[in-house]
Amino acid sequence: MKEKFDVVIVGGGMVGAAVACSLGGSLLKVAVIESSPPPPFTADQPHDLRVSALSIASKNILETVGAWNGVVSRRFCPFRRMRVWETAGDTEFCSDDINYPELGYIVENRITQLALLERLDNFDNIELICPAGINKINYEVGKINEVELDNGRILSTRVLVAADGGQSRIRQAVGLGVTSWDYKQHALVLYIETAYGQQDITWQRFTPSGPQAFLPLTGHYGSIVWYNSPDEVNRLKILSHEQLRDELVAAFPDCLGQVNSILEVASFPLKRQHAQDYVKPGVALVGDAAHMINPLAGQGVNIGLLDAAALGEVLIDACKKGLELGDLAVLKRYEKLRRIENLKMMTVMDAFYQIFSNDFLPVKFLRNLGLGLAERISPAKNKVMRSAMGLEGNLPKLARGERII
Repeated sequence: MKEKFDVVIVGGGMVGAAVACSLGGSLLKVAVIESSPPPPFTADQPHDLRVSALSIASKNILETVGAWNGVVSRRFCPFRRMRVWETAGDTEFCSDDINYPELGYIVENRITQLALLERLDNFDNIELICPAGINKINYEVGKINEVELDNGRILSTRVLVAADGGQSRIRQAVGLGVTSWDYKQHALVLYIETAYGQQDITWQRFTPSGPQAFLPLTGHYGSIVWYNSPDEVNRLKILSHEQLRDELVAAFPDCLGQVNSILEVASFPLKRQHAQDYVKPGVALVGDAAHMINPLAGQGVNIGLLDAAALGEVLIDACKKGLELGDLAVLKRYEKLRRIENLKMMTVMDAFYQIFSNDFLPVKFLRNLGLGLAERISPAKNKVMRSAMGLEGNLPKLARGERII
């Protein structure tokens, strides 16, 4: 027996769960397939290594779909200031300058996911199928999509949403290609305890070997992202925590403060990847399935949540107008809203990465000049801030705090 759904979302991570929440309370019958539930949260747990800097637009999305309280009731760290510097060039952004209480929020990915998944329980039109794996995907243009689960269930759907990450099985099954390349640099991620109490600043310093970034967490804790060559990251990663702490203190600026201990370490390669198309008849890609961006400014999750908001808006609008949800013309509306915007962000991050990874003296002079000018020209500085907060461009309604049901 095949079960009929209007939308089946493969992947119940932050972006997939956000797509589902955006459709919550609508006339659409929705299923979310997730392979494993996130571990439950308790207040005395150490922070997770995987954290994201959520923008104001992302907070608006979570708040409008009813999931933000699930974040606030657990653990999050607002930040008001952001500093970027290299030798002579230096600029600091502050939310007070544009009359906002915060620039953004550092939140553990698991907490965001938990908040969204628990919100799904409030919607009668959404079924979370978890844990569940996929045995087979049946896709053919002009026919109804089918997903065969490892528990024997067969789901048919008018729209199949790929929210299953950078190696998306759905994207590969339906034949949507990608363009990708490696940056030949890795990121070492460190969870540290510092002598400083909870901070309200996130900063990034550029060095010849790569950027160094600090993200504040609650209490006396922080997250360090140390970009370097693959060989150097591999060398650092195998050191004892005491030895690595000594290397960290020697390499990082004094504003890091005293590092009491390193609690956890991980690393990952830097890669850019972009789907050549976001949609086919009956299929849409969101989040990392559609794009993987340089993590330099922490925009990966934010643009993924904007994808979720835009796709939800397009599908609900099509439903209200009586249009066929899986029609290519309907789904192209979503692609038009997001692909160019995402490509702009990816291009800016690439340019930023190339400029600040270049030790050629004229380039170094120009980037320091640029940072110095950014510090002195308020309108340009404020525009950069608003862009980082997700407040510029063609925003979906949820990102503006407007309901779409």
